[in-house]
Amino acid sequence: MEEWKEYKLKDVTTILGDGLHGTPKYDKNGNVFFINGNNLVDGKIEIKDSTKRVSEDEANKYRRNLNHRTILVSINGTIGNVAKYKGETCILGKSACYFNVAEDFDLDFIYYVVASKQFRNTITRLATGTTIKNVSLETMRNYSFVAPSINGQKSISSMLSSLDNKIELNHRINDNLEQQAQALFKSWFVDFEPFKDGEFVNSEFGMIPKGWRIGVLSDIIEILSGFAFKSNTFEIEGKYKLITIKAVQDGYLDLNGADSINDVPIKVPIHCFLKKKDILLSLTGNVGRCCLVNSDNLLLNQRVAKIEPKKTKDWAYTYILFRLADTKTYLETISRGTAQANLSPIETANMPILIPTREVMDAFSVCATPLVNYSMVLTIEAEKLAQHRDTLLPKLMSGELKINDLNS
Repeated sequence: MEEWKEYKLKDVTTILGDGLHGTPKYDKNGNVFFINGNNLVDGKIEIKDSTKRVSEDEANKYRRNLNHRTILVSINGTIGNVAKYKGETCILGKSACYFNVAEDFDLDFIYYVVASKQFRNTITRLATGTTIKNVSLETMRNYSFVAPSINGQKSISSMLSSLDNKIELNHRINDNLEQQAQALFKSWFVDFEPFKDGEFVNSEFGMIPKGWRIGVLSDIIEILSGFAFKSNTFEIEGKYKLITIKAVQDGYLDLNGADSINDVPIKVPIHCFLKKKDILLSLTGNVGRCCLVNSDNLLLNQRVAKIEPKKTKDWAYTYILFRLADTKTYLETISRGTAQANLSPIETANMPILIPTREVMDAFSVCATPLVNYSMVLTIEAEKLAQHRDTLLPKLMSGELKINDLNS
């Protein structure tokens, strides 16, 4: 039986540090991104529209020794997000810890050490600060774990990587499906490609196909608000997960860190019991983010809305409409608030839209629904793969479960 040894993170790294403690001089035309902990998503550095940029000269003042063996972990505010560095042109802020894995340890194995729930729970427990939690570099360096020989490490990381690769493939296919769905929508309802040979009439939106009309969102959908659950009833694990604004991301539902409850208040409206394929919209903070529900036993919390098409067959049309960049930009424009943007369901419902004939809407549904449905299937499959990975990960990383046990 192979012997597992105990290590600390400082034993398996050549350097461990963090980013700039301060603010660089931003340059919206710069080609270097300023990365913080909230840019570390699902093992990758995610460049967002809101990600700040700096010039090359400014970046050279603050560069860290990042290379092909660098792993990043968020240690301030958001705790425990992890990413591999893949050569992105960036500098780091203080909430991003970086370390370079020594050559005599398997990079992917160490990645899974810090991607584990045990690691996240441990550093979260040891974090200091009241308003904003912070994990010290000393805490990071002294995090302890067990590991087999490098060959054993590679066997374990290979098994876990194969699951991650399948998940990533599903995500790539989903991205392609979304692009197809949005291209189809724009072809029909922006460029009017299928209707070029028909008669057009003038409108406040310009020339539109005859029989179409200008209306508002509330002509085709209902906007249903969430319930204000009491925080003193929240559980870490419970029967129902609560869907808050942080769970509603652009195109996907993120249940990591979601609070739960066991007992549902009597006054909770029936629409707050979410079902698969429900369309959700964020109303506070990063307003206008839209995603689909892909799990069971979820409850709609306040400041998240459910978008319900008045005709069920308009589901795909409605989802694609809310995923368009133009729709999100409009919703951001009408949101109010200084410290934090807030989107009014009433004003959202009054958003002007072009409404095609019923015949056209039904025909579009026939084309678009299979695309969105297949995307849902892939998303649910990816969720199941992730759950399987997360079940295996702690058992494999502790030596409780052997690779041979899985192959037998």
